[in-house]
This record gives sequence, C-alpha cells and structure tokens, in this order.
Amino acid sequence: MTRKFFGTDGVRGRANTYPMTAEMALKIGAAAGRYFRNDGSNGHRVVIGKDTRLSGYMFENALTAGLTSTGMNVLLLGPVPTPAVGLLTTSMRADLGIMISASHNPHHDNGIKFFGPDGFKLSDEAEAEIETLIASEIEPVQAQNIGRAQRIDDGRFRYAERIKSTFPAGMRLDGLKVVIDCANGAAHRVAPEVLWELGAKVIPIGVSPDGFNINDCCGSTNTDAAAAKIKETGAHVGISLDGDADRVMILDETGVVSDGDQLMALMAGRWADRGRLNGGTLVATVMSNLGLERHLTARGLRLERTGVGDRYVVAAMRANGWNLGGEQSGHIVMTDYATTGDGLLAGLQFLTAMIETGQPASALTRQFETVPQMLKNVRFAAGQDPLGADRVKRSIADAEAKLVGCGRLLIRKSGTEPLIRVMAECEDDALLAQVVEGIVAEVEAAV
Repeated sequence: MTRKFFGTDGVRGRANTYPMTAEMALKIGAAAGRYFRNDGSNGHRVVIGKDTRLSGYMFENALTAGLTSTGMNVLLLGPVPTPAVGLLTTSMRADLGIMISASHNPHHDNGIKFFGPDGFKLSDEAEAEIETLIASEIEPVQAQNIGRAQRIDDGRFRYAERIKSTFPAGMRLDGLKVVIDCANGAAHRVAPEVLWELGAKVIPIGVSPDGFNINDCCGSTNTDAAAAKIKETGAHVGISLDGDADRVMILDETGVVSDGDQLMALMAGRWADRGRLNGGTLVATVMSNLGLERHLTARGLRLERTGVGDRYVVAAMRANGWNLGGEQSGHIVMTDYATTGDGLLAGLQFLTAMIETGQPASALTRQFETVPQMLKNVRFAAGQDPLGADRVKRSIADAEAKLVGCGRLLIRKSGTEPLIRVMAECEDDALLAQVVEGIVAEVEAAV
C-alpha cells in the first residue's frame, strides 16, 4: 500500500496549509483512534506530546477531538522530547503515542509522528491503513463511549529519571562545563535539569521558547551560537539538540562541531570493546560518510546501510537484533535504552566517554577521516517531478560513470520537505564539485 500523507517521519507540512490543518488533524486523530480501537472495547489510551511551536496548541486540540470521538482516552504530556513519547507510551500502557513536531524545521512547519504500543514508530503498512481510514467515513462512538482527556503533569520528570538511569552508577559530571543548546524546543527545561542534577556546570542557550523561535539560529542545524558560547565561557563541550530533541550535534572545546557519524564511530568502538555491540554491526543510512564505513571495517566491524530516516534504521535494528544505529544528521538510536533517536541520551554517552577516558572532546570527536562529501538541495513546486526529466537522468548517469571506483552518488527526494537532495562523495575535490553542481544545474533547469 502506498502512503499519501506520511513521509519518512509522519505527516509534516506548513501549519494551517493542507495537509497540516486543524481539520486534517481531527481526521487523522479519528482514523488513528479507529485503527487502534478496532476491537470495540473501552479503556484505550493515547499519549500526546508536543514541542514549543505555536501551532502545537491547535493540533493538540484537533487530535484530541478526533481521538476522543472514537472512544480513545487522551493523556496530554505537554512539551516533551520525542523520545519521551516513545518511553511513556509503553510505561503508561497506551495503545498509541503521538508527537506533534516538525523536528528541526522552522516554526511555521509542524508534523504528527506516531508510536505504536511498543514505543516504536509505526510501520509503513500501519500508516497506509490509517491513510485509508482518513479517506473513509469514520463512524463516531455513542455519546456514552466518548473518550476523556487529561493532563499529565510529570511526564518530563519521568523521562528525566529514565535518562539519568542510563548514566553509569556513581559517576558524576563534577568539574565539567557543558553548553547545552535546546533549540528553544521541547527539551528546553529537561535537558539542563538532567545535566545539572548529574553535577555539570550547565550553560544553557536556546531555552526561551516563544512559539516562533524554535530552531531559529540555534540547535543542531545551526551550531554557531553554541560554538560562540563555548569560546566565551571556556566550556569543555557543547551539546546541540534539535527542536524535538531526538537528534544531537557535539561540539568540542574549540567550538568545532562533529556530526552523528563521528559519534556513532566512537560509540560503536567503545561498545565493541566491551562486547556490547550486537553482531559487531552499526546501522546507518545511505547518507553516512564512506569514511565511517572504512573505519569500522578496519576495526573488524560492519556497517549496515538503510534508507534515509531513523525509522528505517530502527526497523533494521529490530529485525536483526542490532542495538546501535543512527544517522549522520544526529539521530542516535540505542535500543538498549530507547525506542527512537534521543539527543540527550547520546550526549550523556559522549560525556561518559570523556570522563572514563580523561580525553578532551576534540580527541573523541575525530574518530576517522571523512571522505569529502558535498550535499546540495534544490526546492521544487507541488506536482513537479524533476527527477523524471530526461536531461536530469542523463546528468545523473554521467556522474555515476565518473565516480566509479572513486566515490559514490546519492540523489533523493526529501521525505519532509519539497527538496531534491544531491549528495556525492569523492576524494577528488574538483570532480566532486563538478558532478554535484552539474546535477544541481540540470535539476534547477527542470523545475
């Protein structure tokens, strides 16, 4: 079954523009409620979390209306990180978890992510069935069976305690000065609290959300503010989260940023040394740098690649019993602890490595030499199919031929925005620029 509304991470788009309207959110809520309440019995639960976007209030209310109309009882968590929804879905014995967030996107976007009763994101098949229900007439329950909604005030604290339980017993962060950038998003309270409770000297930024400033010149996709704060304060390390705190970038004591590939390389090596890396395998996407693959191979470890999206990384991990995976963009998934990417959890793993090795952040964030990589995005309008143009196809085929034996090429549509992503890797910088810019020019000419 194909999916019309769902992308790589739920339903996403510009708030108050189809399909991210209150009307659609109500229909999505009713469809999800019908799907998870298909046995007709009472007592079904759904937990809903959100980030700090202004439109979150609208979608929270619309989803609640749709869900309760089908008899689902709704537990509202308020602003919490995405991984907290996965955790609390299982711990509160809910049938469904929903996170209202567009992750690293600007405030005017929003999205709806779904988690099953096991705390993991829904499969493509489940999402396709919900889409079928969205298009159908969903009969509401009788008046006496309408669901209830209530606020859960301690969701943030439950998540904080779970996160701290992953940190080595007896270890403290005393003497460690940490810049934490919360992107004015969902972790703006819980992340600084956790680090402070573990003993760090915390320097928080991006902790004053106003509904509009989420991911605005801050967070994992814009680390300049964190780098400047590190230099200003002499901090030992920086942790930059995105708007819903499911991804992270680590900055060293000089303000230099390292991506998810370097963090995964560090963790995979440390876990392998301790016999913790299941199957000697790290799972990452096709976007991860070729240098990561070479680094792991040299250590006798294996890189398993998947399609782009942490849900596909997790699917491969669960199918094969692997316990570490992630994305270059900073989603780090540790199924020993969590059901989805968790930026704060990954940050704590890095701080653990700093304490146990006694090494500075700069020594730990340079695990391998990256192969030069270039990524460019081309925006296209609704209804356009630039990748179907003959001139684009010829350009791609020509680039692939030039990269044989010395690099690789990846062309794909974004699952969250109307973008064509053109990525290539090659140790010849001139050739790298030539192939990427050539394809970008042809795609731009086709839109």
